[in-house]
Amino acid sequence: MKITPLILSGGSGTRLWPLSTAEQPKQFLALTADETMFQLTIARASDPARFDPPIIVANGRHADLVEQQLADMGVEPGAVILEPAAKNTAPAIALAALEAGADDTLILVMPSDHAIADPDEFRTAVAQAAPVARDGWLVTFGIRPSGPETGYGYIEMNDVPMGDSGLATVLRFIEKPDEERARSMLRQGGFVWNAGIFLMRADRYLAALEQYEPDVVSAARQAHDRQTKEGARRLPDADSFAAAPSISIDYAVMERSDTVAAMPLDCGWSDIGSWDALADQHLPDPSGSVVRGNALVHDSTNCMVRSDDVRVHLHGVSDLIVVASGGEVVIMPRGTSQNMRAVVDAARERDAETSAS
Repeated sequence: MKITPLILSGGSGTRLWPLSTAEQPKQFLALTADETMFQLTIARASDPARFDPPIIVANGRHADLVEQQLADMGVEPGAVILEPAAKNTAPAIALAALEAGADDTLILVMPSDHAIADPDEFRTAVAQAAPVARDGWLVTFGIRPSGPETGYGYIEMNDVPMGDSGLATVLRFIEKPDEERARSMLRQGGFVWNAGIFLMRADRYLAALEQYEPDVVSAARQAHDRQTKEGARRLPDADSFAAAPSISIDYAVMERSDTVAAMPLDCGWSDIGSWDALADQHLPDPSGSVVRGNALVHDSTNCMVRSDDVRVHLHGVSDLIVVASGGEVVIMPRGTSQNMRAVVDAARERDAETSAS
């Protein structure tokens, strides 16, 4: 039985602003390769011998972007579900599970904005986890930590594996920790980063939702039953979907179910959640800097520079991130780009004040 890839592509793109915007968020940009993040995600599960055509869940404003990037790859989707409202991952996956058939179809849930340096290793892990998922387990993929990262949630795994597959039952999910707790977990062992990638049967996911969050299933089912079809596009009924609680799959199901297993991964994974994380995806030049686009760097070290706009010159500086795009320029110290949301909020507030005046 083949696996149905389920691609979540509803992100709004604030963490890599100003290059990534609400109109063209990071998943639709070529950040780590010639292909976009979305296209690389599709390609990871494109072997027709192993995977059915993908189901994509996207924001309605990105419908044309999704279809164009699929067409550029020569990929015919199983469906492109256009969410009438952003309701987090649990309702989005419910819509896709219903579209997949809501039976024992195996769905591979993947965010469209993650980088995986070793897709072969990822596919091997998926193949190893498939029999366990077909038996009814909800499988989550965890990344073996490379350091005490505070920007990710963690999963504690049972130290007794489930057979030879490498999977183990999940003991608990941990919210993003402070550095001291992250270091403690790494010393203890048995913890992986929560990557938000899942493999499970569609019917088992919907049954778990029915048990823990029945309002999500009810709203998704009504929205799906009353949807409009336009070619590959699926337009769920907006009024029905509005009744769905906004809740993540972790809170709705994974943290409450006793049939969750984790597969540890070493595949060069990153969620590209900041400019610092993106810099880590590229080999630096001899000065330690990563330079992309219309930029020149002189007598400077350990800088991340990207300009799709005006030419940027750096001279005699170090440890900076400089990004220019769309008429906006952002300058910040390396290591602080996790705070980009505050920069975006301040820019929006200033724009609102300017418009009001």
